[in-house]
Amino acid sequence: MSDGIYDNVIKTESEGMKTERVEMMVEIYESVDCVGDHDFRTETNIQQPPECTESDSVRIRSSRAALVCLVLLCVLLLTAVIVLCVYIHSNSSTNYTEETHQLLTNITNLIEERDQLLNKITNLTEERDGLIIKNKNLNERDRLRNELQICAVWTCYQSSIYYISNETKNWTESRRYCTDRGADLIIINNREEQDFVKNISGAAVVWIGLTDSDVEGTWKWVDGSALTSGFWASGEPNGGTRENCVVTVAVPKFPEWPGLVGWLDESCNQAYQWICEKNISQLMLP
Repeated sequence: MSDGIYDNVIKTESEGMKTERVEMMVEIYESVDCVGDHDFRTETNIQQPPECTESDSVRIRSSRAALVCLVLLCVLLLTAVIVLCVYIHSNSSTNYTEETHQLLTNITNLIEERDQLLNKITNLTEERDGLIIKNKNLNERDRLRNELQICAVWTCYQSSIYYISNETKNWTESRRYCTDRGADLIIINNREEQDFVKNISGAAVVWIGLTDSDVEGTWKWVDGSALTSGFWASGEPNGGTRENCVVTVAVPKFPEWPGLVGWLDESCNQAYQWICEKNISQLMLP
């Protein structure tokens, strides 16, 4: 009997605990439904259970409105950014186009200026070449004229031309006369040339390009070469330091040098005629 009563009590308590558990689960589900309505990540409509309060519904609607406003604000901001980018790009493209056009214009102007300068340079070069040719022709004409004048008064022999003066000067001045005309006092290299000098000088006493002014007794020609053999008159040279320049005599001169023919050393300050010599190849030079 007591066992039956005990079983009934236990059964009654179990049923009561089950009832309380069910009620607690219902309350939890209802709470979850209310909280679920506050989830902003879903757009599905949730039927609020009767147990949700009015303040919860207001908060839900406010949250949804805020979300919509935020979305709209993002769309407007994105649109503004796009419009601004398009505007900047358009202005930049316009500026780049203008700058490009200006640069092309400048390049074209520079090319034209370069071409003009090249034309001027070409013209100046042609003028210069023309002047060079003209000057060359004038020099050639002057050279030929000088040669003609020289040939009128100079005598040709073998590879040289000779000029015998009609006036008299000392040895230094005689040599300067020759060098001023691209020549020098005569250098006698052999017997044939000595005989030629006799023929053109006649009875005149003439200076030749031989001296020992640098070193007494060491005779040198005006080109610096040493005398190896000569055509001295009898007893010559004999003047020592008083007579350092040489004349040539074709016929005896009386009364100064009776019987003397050939080279004689003489004072360089004496005045005599002279003979200039110039190589024919020098006439060919421009």
